[in-house]
Amino acid sequence: MGVTERVWAALTAMIKLEDKVTRQNEAIKLQQAKIENLTERIIRLEAQFELLAGTALVKRLTGK
Repeated sequence: MGVTERVWAALTAMIKLEDKVTRQNEAIKLQQAKIENLTERIIRLEAQFELLAGTALVKRLTGK
């Protein structure tokens, strides 16, 4: 294999690697957005749970 062929193979491999990295970066961004969405939902659920638990405690203490 000549030098030109090796250089060409190296450039081709580098371009393919760059494409894979770009696609992986896009996938990571999508996953991060999903994680942030789930985090927001969990925070809302925790807040609702705390309000309901507090309300139940008040009702139990007041006897209503």
